[in-house]
Amino acid sequence: MKSKITTKQLVQIALIAAIYAVLTAIFMSVSFTALQLRVSEVMVFLAYFNPLATIGLTLGCFIANLLMSPAPLLDCVFGTLATLLSVGAISLTSRIFKGNKVGIVVASIWPVLFNAVIIGAMLCFAGIVPMEEGSAVATLIATMASVGFGEMMVVMVMGIPLTYLLMTKYKKLITNYLV
Repeated sequence: MKSKITTKQLVQIALIAAIYAVLTAIFMSVSFTALQLRVSEVMVFLAYFNPLATIGLTLGCFIANLLMSPAPLLDCVFGTLATLLSVGAISLTSRIFKGNKVGIVVASIWPVLFNAVIIGAMLCFAGIVPMEEGSAVATLIATMASVGFGEMMVVMVMGIPLTYLLMTKYKKLITNYLV
């Protein structure tokens, strides 16, 4: 039996996508650098509470990459893939931890890991980060570390406390709105 997406869910998906893209645009100057301080990534924890948020976050990432990236084709493919894998893993982590706070910390690892590897490699292999002859491996590792650090700052340092606050103060809203 196939489940259909309701109008309410479709609107939630569209709002999540729009907010993600707008937040990326507002912070565009730091969203597309090797450090990748993409503030919109704090939203990835929405997938922890509702698997449908995965669609909105992935779509929002695609839109932001298409409209704002200095390398839109590569970013639409690899950046969107990194987001899809990240939020998919976050959603699966939620099932394992049954939505508790410990799971948020575990879930925060996925976007850091996937973005560091996928985006770091993309930046190097596409020539966006120049690689000197003889130091290609060092440049690749440094770029992955830089992307991972930026993602860690947004997702872990900003996102975990924000998510804990929302889970504590707005539990009823989360329960009613994101299901």
